[in-house]
Amino acid sequence: MSKVTYYYDQNTLSYKKIKKSKWRRVKKTGVFLLASLLFGGLSLIFLGQFVESPNEKYLGRELANMQLNYDLLSRKFDQTESVLNDIQERDDKLYRVYFEADPIPSAQRVAGFGGVNRYKKLEGYDNSDLIIESSRKLDILNKQIYIQSKSLDEIVELAMNKEKLFEHIPAIQPVANKDLKRMASGYGWRWHPILKYRKFHAGMDFSAKIGTPIYATGDGVVKKAVSGGGYGRHVVIDHGFGYETLYGHMNKYLVKRKQKVKRGEIIGYVGNSGLSSGPHLHYEVHKNGKVMNPINFYHNDLTAEEYELLLKMSQQENQSMD
Repeated sequence: MSKVTYYYDQNTLSYKKIKKSKWRRVKKTGVFLLASLLFGGLSLIFLGQFVESPNEKYLGRELANMQLNYDLLSRKFDQTESVLNDIQERDDKLYRVYFEADPIPSAQRVAGFGGVNRYKKLEGYDNSDLIIESSRKLDILNKQIYIQSKSLDEIVELAMNKEKLFEHIPAIQPVANKDLKRMASGYGWRWHPILKYRKFHAGMDFSAKIGTPIYATGDGVVKKAVSGGGYGRHVVIDHGFGYETLYGHMNKYLVKRKQKVKRGEIIGYVGNSGLSSGPHLHYEVHKNGKVMNPINFYHNDLTAEEYELLLKMSQQENQSMD
């Protein structure tokens, strides 16, 4: 029941009912509705600021879950980078040093990607920064793994060549200890028995009776097997890797040019040919065209005591036999 209002009529000295017009009722209703809408809108804004809707709660959980996954992925990236850095350090400071290879420059290992923005297509999303950063880390990690993989391939090849080097490098005495009479002369300046003046002796003289076997000191290919000259009958073996050995004053050689020989194979016999003052083997080692002291190449078949004795004998100021 609507409320009835009255007013006092001074002319009639009585109260009369106020009659409301239709327009007034419409206006009042409109004001009420507008106020209600305004209040409702303000309430929604307030609730939106301080109270999460179910959809916002869902999206918030999804965002938090994605952030957690990103953090886990980032930690895995860091762990992988740590393992890779350890491998890279061992590669440069151990493997490549052992096999006499230059380390890979750090600038090459950590180089980025130049040119156009390769992540432009990932821009414009709500979480573009996270996506771009993850993609960048993954690309750099993949590149470092690729470079390290190529380096390890190279190390494997170097290791195989190193094994081959160990087989070819001169590493034993050319005359067995049991057949030696004495170490006639070592490497260095010596008095020449025939020319009668001090001359650099570029090898070692092993005194033994004529016919004593002479052994190839490493795998290789015969470069020379000739007679004549100061070395008399002599053989030169090319071992590869810059190494050559010479065996002089032979009584007889058993090999020919371009023949392959193995370490320990008999290539001839001790003699007294050429410019020699008695039966012996003159033995030289060359590396990249330079003569080396043969005493440094007997590590395969001498004990420490035998090596020390041989070293002492080779350093004596005795006369050479050639």
